[in-house]
Amino acid sequence: MRGVIAIAALLAAPVGVGASAPAPVAAPAHVRVLPLQGGRNFRELGGYRTADGRMVKWGLLYRSGQMHDLTSADYAYLQKLGIRTVCDFRDTRERTTEPTLWPAGHSPKVLSDDYALDMSGMMLPGDPSTWTHEQVVSAMTATYPKLLDQFRGQYARMFAELLAGHAPLAFHCTAGKDRTGVAAALLLSALGVPRATIIADYLLSNQHMAPPPAHPTGFWAKLSPEAARGFAGVDRRYIDAVFAVIDRHPGGMAGYLKDEMGLGPKEIARLRGLYLTRG
Repeated sequence: MRGVIAIAALLAAPVGVGASAPAPVAAPAHVRVLPLQGGRNFRELGGYRTADGRMVKWGLLYRSGQMHDLTSADYAYLQKLGIRTVCDFRDTRERTTEPTLWPAGHSPKVLSDDYALDMSGMMLPGDPSTWTHEQVVSAMTATYPKLLDQFRGQYARMFAELLAGHAPLAFHCTAGKDRTGVAAALLLSALGVPRATIIADYLLSNQHMAPPPAHPTGFWAKLSPEAARGFAGVDRRYIDAVFAVIDRHPGGMAGYLKDEMGLGPKEIARLRGLYLTRG
């Protein structure tokens, strides 16, 4: 079952470090889910309140699933948003199978790594037809913290781009829920958004992912609907497992961001200066 996280969806010049904050370009009426014909869980992270009463600026930070199905009208919409940088967390096979076809001359800077996604740790013993929802949830919960190590370099690179002011920025994987969900949790934590809000944003993926196929094939056809839901959806226990690992790090979240993402007090202050507002 190679790449369960990958297939679970079945479902402007850069601003220099010394420059002022990038000007946000908000989607109409500040929509949380972008009105894209071929969008997959493409969401805006603006508008969330921080613990100190500030707010994440609209029009600068986006999370998404794969962008292979975007239409020409969708790309035109994204161009109007001014997206400059895209962090694509998908592996080599995913990007080759479902390439993002940005229009010539209008492609943002796309950052990705060549690697093979290994989700063998999520394989359960026995016939997949016998797997229960709770077994799948347990496997996913055990696997999630491993994303912190597997994608440490890509997450750190995303933060480097944000510190450099290379926004508006979008980050995504295939379903836009697992690799992307952990990235969003780290980013919103760095900006000072309360954990309850971060978890609520994470759980929104259950509402906005592509629906499962009416007639599943291959591995998915072997699973009960309940077990498939455990793989294809999100559960609070998954992201809680990530937070539990981070909370055990010396210094908790602040220590983790400093030691693993290179975000000390100076960098955190810069991030918040760039991407938060008092409005």
